[in-house]
Amino acid sequence: MSDQTLKHIISTPFGTMIAEMTKNEISALKFVKDTSTVSNDDHPLFGILQFELDEYFLGNLKKFTIPLNPEGTSFQRKVWAKLRSVPFGAKISYMELAEIYGDKKAIRAVAAANGANPIAILIPCHRIIGGNGKLTGYAWGLERKKALLQHEMKFTPQHNLFS
Repeated sequence: MSDQTLKHIISTPFGTMIAEMTKNEISALKFVKDTSTVSNDDHPLFGILQFELDEYFLGNLKKFTIPLNPEGTSFQRKVWAKLRSVPFGAKISYMELAEIYGDKKAIRAVAAANGANPIAILIPCHRIIGGNGKLTGYAWGLERKKALLQHEMKFTPQHNLFS
């Protein structure tokens, strides 16, 4: 396959998304309101993505296996790789993410990289919360972030999601 970017509309219980694929890897997955300009390309990887998302929303899939290749700086890509280690149903603070990254002093840069994540849900930036336990920033809205966390809580033994 060439370096051409293919796009596909993905339906989820939390809204319509556009998936982008380059070199047989998902490079972006974003919530959108308007899909009228999307070509809705066909590729087997998009079918796998829809299946994995469907299983996630049913509570049957806790870790995605689809190949990802988000576009970003080397630093961002390292932070996003660390984000993928945050377990389903868990929530951690930006400081904890910076510690996982290996540099507490980089908290602001880590938070900025978290906010620049181009692959929603699969790279679980929604699992990162403020140090005070409150929900903070989410590119696709705090209500959606809260709903995603509540969804995951339905399938985990943890309690008291929002302290």
